[in-house]
Amino acid sequence: MLKGSKVGFRARHEDDIPVLRAELYDDVVNASRAEAGPWRPIAPGSKDPRLVTDDKEQGSVPFSVVELAGGTLVGTATLWDIDTHNRSAHIGLGLRPSARGKGYGTDVVAVLCHYGFVVRGLHRLQIETLSDNAAMLRSAERNGFVREGVLRSSAWVMGEFLDEVLLGLLARDWKPGASG
Repeated sequence: MLKGSKVGFRARHEDDIPVLRAELYDDVVNASRAEAGPWRPIAPGSKDPRLVTDDKEQGSVPFSVVELAGGTLVGTATLWDIDTHNRSAHIGLGLRPSARGKGYGTDVVAVLCHYGFVVRGLHRLQIETLSDNAAMLRSAERNGFVREGVLRSSAWVMGEFLDEVLLGLLARDWKPGASG
């Protein structure tokens, strides 16, 4: 298990899927803000590609995030669009509503940075988030990510175009434990 100060990353368990689906992806507004495509319902019992782990998939590494004190499932973390030639990847996370506002997001970003830079030997990590996602912007910046630009009106969310902020962090600029 990868560990931060508050959270741990582990493999996705089968019993995580219904909880994450109900709390993160069945919520139309939350899922519309988190996904790059339109929300659509997934039939009960079907394999949800956002949550089912494919061990052969090399371009994405999904984790379930648990609270270190007690092991409660608090959300998901993903290193995705891994480019082994350019040694870069994107990071993303989703926290259950009951886990928001407790500093877990900042710790999740820190653990993803450790995984990307130390375990995978990547050179660059990137985040794209909606410009009004103050919690994600704060978590990223606390971990040393730099705002590199704004993608104007690039995300269609619930009937309107929203700006996205592009943030990047290079391995040479990363300071482990800087999120504290």
